[in-house]
Amino acid sequence: MDPSTIRKKIVRFRILIVGRANAGKTTILQKVCNTRDNPEIYNSAGEKIDPAVLRASRERGLHDIENEMVFQSNPGFVFHDSRGFEAGGESEFNKVKTFIAERSKERDIKKRLHVIWYCIPMDEASRSFTEGERKFFSQCDTGSTPVIVLFTKFDAFYDVEFARLRRKGTPWKDAKEQAPELAKESFANGSQLQFLKDLQQPPKCHVCLPDMNKHDSDCRTLMECTAETLGNEVLTQLFVSTQQINLELCMKYAVERTLAKLVDSAQTTSDKGDEEAIGRLGIWFPHLLAR
Repeated sequence: MDPSTIRKKIVRFRILIVGRANAGKTTILQKVCNTRDNPEIYNSAGEKIDPAVLRASRERGLHDIENEMVFQSNPGFVFHDSRGFEAGGESEFNKVKTFIAERSKERDIKKRLHVIWYCIPMDEASRSFTEGERKFFSQCDTGSTPVIVLFTKFDAFYDVEFARLRRKGTPWKDAKEQAPELAKESFANGSQLQFLKDLQQPPKCHVCLPDMNKHDSDCRTLMECTAETLGNEVLTQLFVSTQQINLELCMKYAVERTLAKLVDSAQTTSDKGDEEAIGRLGIWFPHLLAR
């Protein structure tokens, strides 16, 4: 079956975002969906949940990973949220483990989980994995669902390197300019990445996300990394065409995955071939209107 046909059956791209409190999860999802609004929440039956009811549940310590978060700015994405395991201990871990096991093998293609984003904040003193996070990466079988680690609030590393440079006598302006690059070098040789590399089944990739609280920041690197890890033509097409914040990514895949094949097969040698080529290329840009 043609990938575009299967894509129409799946309809929406489904993501599980995991992370402890204050890891910056909501901010990242808002950036991904290019909005400052909060998401609408739906239960597993597709019924919209009143925000007041949701707040009351959270105050009682209740949380349902089955609930779906949808931003009206981009309803093509469906998000499931899991709080950090330190909040719910063994119970929370088992819920996440069961959810992943069931959704990664879900027979209904519309409900299947497509990718997992795991957020690790870098603004805490230890900057290390909690016991619950170590347990997830060591014991949670995600099957064929790719896991991507998001090192959030990465600009905290900039502050560390900036302070170090200043102690050495580096002028303020120079220290400010050098700190980001030094932070990346230090992180590349640090304990966080070493832990991931030593895992039997390491995450597919990781991204560092600094300054997500700033207006001009974006999640383009996360979009690129996610697209590269999917390893499935249908899901790649669904993801790339659903995201709307990285037009260059749409162009890249349209050229590499579709245009190259069309040129090789010489399907653009007639008017009908031209129309078909435009239609197939346009699959990667469904959110754009041609005039």
